[in-house]
Amino acid sequence: MTRDRRVAEDLRGVAQDFQRLGNELSKSTEANPFQAVTMLAVERVPTAYAASITTRTHDGFMTAASTDEVARRADAIQYELGSGPCIDAIVDDAVYQPKDLAVDERWPEYGRRVVAELGLRSMLSYRMHLEAAGIIGGLNIYAEKASAFDDRDLAEGLLLVTHAAQAVAAAQLRNRAHNLERALASNRDIGTAVGVLMAQHKLTREQAFDLLRIASQNTNRKLNEVALDVIDTGTIDITPRRRS
Repeated sequence: MTRDRRVAEDLRGVAQDFQRLGNELSKSTEANPFQAVTMLAVERVPTAYAASITTRTHDGFMTAASTDEVARRADAIQYELGSGPCIDAIVDDAVYQPKDLAVDERWPEYGRRVVAELGLRSMLSYRMHLEAAGIIGGLNIYAEKASAFDDRDLAEGLLLVTHAAQAVAAAQLRNRAHNLERALASNRDIGTAVGVLMAQHKLTREQAFDLLRIASQNTNRKLNEVALDVIDTGTIDITPRRRS
C-alpha cells in the first residue's frame, strides 16, 4: 500500500468515526456525552489501554467518564495528590505525553503510585476546550507500556479532543434547550390548570396554585402531572394517598 493511499484511508477512518460520534451524541438527551468520547479514544489509538475525561468543578476535579475502573483510579490518584498530567494539562492548557511515568521527574509521586498500583506507564493528556458548554475538562489516555504513544497517536488524540469538544458542546447545548423547552411547557400547563381552578371554584391565583401543590404532595406526584389531570378532567384530587 502506498503512503498516499494509507493516509487517505486513515483520514477516511477518522472522518467516519467522528461522524459516528456526532450521531451518537445527537441521539439522546439523557446519555453521558463524555462516555462516547472515551470509548472512541481507545478505538482510535490502538496502544491505549484505557481513557477518561476529567472535569474541573468548584470543589476540584472529578472523572466525568471512563472506559474502566483502572482509568478512574488513575485519575483519582491525581486528584488526591493535586498533581499529574491530567490536572496540569487542564490548568496549563497544554498537551502532556509522559513516556515513562516511572521516571518522569515532573510527577514523581504520581508516577510511582500509578505504576505500582495500576501498572500504567505512559499517558496522553489534553485540555478539552469546552468553554462554550460552560465546562473545563481534559482527555486522558493511558497505556501499560512505556513509550506506548508515537507522534501519530499524539496527532490522533489532538484531532479527537478538537472534534469531541465541539460535539460535546453541541450536545450540552441541545440538552439545555431541551430542558428549557420542557420547563416552559410545564409552566404553561401549570398556568392553564391554575386558570381552570380559578374559573371553576372562584379561587384566587394563589389559592389555585396552593391546591395544585397540596394535591402534588398528597398524591406523591409531580406538579405538572397534577396540572395535566386538572386540564383534562376539570377536577382535582387532594386526598392523601397511603404510603407503603
